[in-house]
Amino acid sequence: MKLSLFLTSTLLLATVAVAQQREQGNLVIENIPEIPDSLADRQQQYQNVRAASVADWHPDGEQLLISTRFGETTQLHRVRQPMGMRQQLTFFDEPVGDGSYCPSADHSGFLFTKDEGGNEFAQLFWYDSETGRPRMLSDGESRNSNGTWSNRGNQFAFSSTRRTGKDFDIYVSSMESPQKARLVLDQGQGIWYPADWSPDDRKIILGQYQSAAKANMYVMDVAQKLVTPINDTSATAYFGGGRWNADGSGLFVITNQEGEFRTLTYYDVGTQELTPLTSDIPWDVENIAINADRSQLAFVTNENGINQLYVLNTERRSYEKVDNLPMGQIYSMVFHPKDDRLALSIGTAQSPGDAYVLDLDSNDLVRWTNSEVGGLNTETFVQPELITFSSYDSTVQKTRQIPAFYFRPADADGPTPVVLYIHGGPEGQYVPYFSSFINYLVNEMGLAVVAPNVRGSAGYGKSYLQLDNGFQRKESVKDIGALLDWVDQQPELDSERVAVYGGSYGGYMVLASMVDYNDRLRCGVDVVGISNFVTFLENTEEYRRDLRRAEYGDERDPEMRAFLEKISPNNHAEKIKSPLFVIQGANDPRVPASESEQMVEEIRGTGSEVWYLLAKDEGHGFRKKGNRDYQYNAIALFFQEYLLGD
Repeated sequence: MKLSLFLTSTLLLATVAVAQQREQGNLVIENIPEIPDSLADRQQQYQNVRAASVADWHPDGEQLLISTRFGETTQLHRVRQPMGMRQQLTFFDEPVGDGSYCPSADHSGFLFTKDEGGNEFAQLFWYDSETGRPRMLSDGESRNSNGTWSNRGNQFAFSSTRRTGKDFDIYVSSMESPQKARLVLDQGQGIWYPADWSPDDRKIILGQYQSAAKANMYVMDVAQKLVTPINDTSATAYFGGGRWNADGSGLFVITNQEGEFRTLTYYDVGTQELTPLTSDIPWDVENIAINADRSQLAFVTNENGINQLYVLNTERRSYEKVDNLPMGQIYSMVFHPKDDRLALSIGTAQSPGDAYVLDLDSNDLVRWTNSEVGGLNTETFVQPELITFSSYDSTVQKTRQIPAFYFRPADADGPTPVVLYIHGGPEGQYVPYFSSFINYLVNEMGLAVVAPNVRGSAGYGKSYLQLDNGFQRKESVKDIGALLDWVDQQPELDSERVAVYGGSYGGYMVLASMVDYNDRLRCGVDVVGISNFVTFLENTEEYRRDLRRAEYGDERDPEMRAFLEKISPNNHAEKIKSPLFVIQGANDPRVPASESEQMVEEIRGTGSEVWYLLAKDEGHGFRKKGNRDYQYNAIALFFQEYLLGD
């Protein structure tokens, strides 16, 4: 018996020892073969694409501040006219994505945030337009939001964890001495953020995000530090958005308090009454923006994964649909400081995000940027088909239908191998966006891609959103089993060659699917995925731990802890026989690298094949072009060997 145990232990150690490791820049590469030149060369065009996103209008109204990438990372640029030159303003090794100009003529510049190595501890900076120099305003250690400017532009509010390291407090800084922030709210519990200053700059709308299902909204008197809720904070409902009307007598919010979907709603400060404004739109309102004189409010709905723009007259509280936009996703909106124009970022399945300006009087749409796409003809990129498939359970009327987007190769020769792409969140949603890598898989490798929105996804009502919470966690994994049944029924698909691929919570779904459906899956790619819910909750950054407990369950409760251990993939590693590729950022504050490392160790202990890629200068996903390029080359090679190979 002792000899048997010794031999078993020796074999396990030998199995672990076979991992072949090399380093390439900041990448640690284990068991991944050299990337063939032919694969890297063909994918290079797909990797040399970029997108542009609107950050803000310059106060003079003559130029846009945008974010785009020309080198390794995304930086801030200005564009002075439609299709004009993009002049880079920030030059950092780390990505810079947001920026907001000071509205006061006394201070020429903008605020922006930047972290280090993907750690998501964003620091707040001021860029001085006269000197061209940035200056850090925060403490260099806490997590900070970008500033929300007062109407006069003499001060800004922001949230920061500097007091305790985990609680998001509200601070106000004066432009006379912007590094000396004044603490105005230290309530704790959830993520607090400033949404909008009242017209007289005496009050601020504050949001308190506690989970995807529960978020509160308050009005704070800044001088008195008095905070008044606008909703019943004990109830489970979502409140977000938050913009004042012209005279400060009311505000516009987004809430699902009265129904399944998030509706644009008016709150009267005097009567404390909430009046729904978009009840006739059976979809979520996702984003709002208001113009300088607060006469017009733009809002975006998510209608089955496609964004639709509307413009509301705030005095009449009536709205009109804007019909002449490309069908896709609207990423950001900023009103012109003086005119009735709206800058917005639009992307589609066939074009990357770009900056546009909509004239609200004439409805003319003018394109301001035209992002490069590596010389590719994006008209050949596949438009996904919206499908539904039946899951294992029933609603009141019928078998539950799960929505998904289906990318099908145009010229498939025989049954097509399939990649099931699962989004993160878990309260996220897959929507058709520009993905050169998905199109590489479809157009160059001949793979079909199916992206499901399993139960727990956003966009389909608050009941659907909560179908996977707590002890219902594995119900969403069963939806993948039902999707595999759907694949079996499609004659154009090869049900013998199916892979699963996802990131973050989608990474957990990859691992759980390989545990439960290993015999039906050829291989899997797990990007920054959760392998054990208990260790994840104990090691994720403290500022977000309670937010995740609201979704997954509290591991400090013995019954819940036992359940979370039971469903955690690393406790069932022996069931994963198909090859697995694990990808991780070393500085990930959400899903720590230990989640991937323990899964890799368990898989290697069973003798199964596992590739591992670790980036030492990344966090929750790869943001630097060189790292991202290698990642996609390696995933393509993995699919070539284990999904397409014999």
